[in-house]
Amino acid sequence: MALNKPYSDIPGTTVFDADMARRGYHLNQFCMSLMKPDNRERFKAGERAYLDEWPMTEEQKQAVLARDYNRMIAAGGNIYFLAKLFATDGQSFEQAAASMTGLSRERYREMMLDGGRKPEGQTGE
Repeated sequence: MALNKPYSDIPGTTVFDADMARRGYHLNQFCMSLMKPDNRERFKAGERAYLDEWPMTEEQKQAVLARDYNRMIAAGGNIYFLAKLFATDGQSFEQAAASMTGLSRERYREMMLDGGRKPEGQTGE
């Protein structure tokens, strides 16, 4: 039973709490497995076959195959675990974060150097 969560409606934010940790447990464990070179090579050699070794939901597997990090987060992925996946793909944290915002890497960098995204109506001053 999920509790009433006062943070459940923060625009543009998915809070990683205990419920999300339970939902994403196997997804996050898969990501952690990529810390071992042999597992990275097995994954690269056959992504779907490697994913099928994990009791993840089909939605989670499809999100991984599509490298849709926003979908992975919605499915319980934690960005610090997902970092193992984009590192396996040779991406930096900045590249992955830019893809999650829909911005180019350069535009994302400019936005972050300018103080990041601002909630509607907030000027940041």
